Amino acid sequence: MATAGHPAPAGRGAALPLALTMGDPGGIGPDITLGAWIMRAKAQMPAFCVLADPDVLAARARVLGCDVPVEPVGNIAGASEVFPHALPVWPMPLPRSCSGAPGRSEQAAAPAIIASIERAVEAVHAGEAAALVTNPIAKASLMAAGFAYPGHTEYLAQLAGERWGGTPPTPVMMLACDVLRVVPVTVHVPLCAVPGMLTRERLLKTARITIRALVQDFAIARPRLAMAGLNPHAGEDGRLGEEEERIIAPAVEELRAEGHAVSGPHPADTLFHEEARRRYDAALAMYHDQALIPIKTLAFERAANVTLGLPFVRTSPDHGTAFDIAGGGRASPESLVAALRMAAEMAARRTVGATP
Repeated sequence: MATAGHPAPAGRGAALPLALTMGDPGGIGPDITLGAWIMRAKAQMPAFCVLADPDVLAARARVLGCDVPVEPVGNIAGASEVFPHALPVWPMPLPRSCSGAPGRSEQAAAPAIIASIERAVEAVHAGEAAALVTNPIAKASLMAAGFAYPGHTEYLAQLAGERWGGTPPTPVMMLACDVLRVVPVTVHVPLCAVPGMLTRERLLKTARITIRALVQDFAIARPRLAMAGLNPHAGEDGRLGEEEERIIAPAVEELRAEGHAVSGPHPADTLFHEEARRRYDAALAMYHDQALIPIKTLAFERAANVTLGLPFVRTSPDHGTAFDIAGGGRASPESLVAALRMAAEMAARRTVGATP
């Protein structure tokens, strides 16, 4: 199974630069952005333009001792010409009251962080950028400033409904690397709330969105899904829980009746070893940690977060803001590199498969 590789050089979407948001300027977003640009040749990096404060990036480069020329651009589409010799930045200045210094989140930066996301989505909608890649945000500080969404994913779904029209889509989180793709059916909710949120309808919708994305974005003609159980030993015939027999197994059977290659429910403790992973293209986990623990164990710095179900491609690094190491030279850009390359690949596939 391969999720990483070189960006496909086909179609208009593959030639356009990617739009990279600033994330929280006090976190490691600036560090990994600079690091990804430095790795552009070695990693065969697709061109990207970051929507951020040029002064913050230049200051972080000095702190890190990076030789990265920062060049403001007037539009994202023109960033490809700049990218080989400088980091293209579409200026999104922070307010004067915000320092952008590494190590802490500043509430005053919230409007610029949100505007960076909005403008990046607008650039993709306008055909100026091939796809969206988001740097990590600090949800608590954004919410304290009035941000009404739990995170990126929900906000992007709302923006998609506004820009593309219609009802906001149902976003689905996928974590992907070169050896595993995994989708949590429930995400940022307390563990005690998971059983009540698992419904046949939720499982079916998540699985169908995943299957469609595997075909459209990952070029898998007949995707194989493996569905995990919720309880130990997948419920052990009802002795350790009844969700498998009552909810998960019927959903699997309905998907099979539709012609999809779906198996399960499988005991989660035997679903992620090497031999088991050869039997499926993506695994559906029932809750956050059931999905994220295996992929972060297998590929902590190589995995990317992909949002399925949107009318545009969106990826992000599979980590947070890491304020404790921001500006210290310890932040690895590998996950951002994986997210950038995956976004370029997915955008190219969508362009090739689009109807003229």
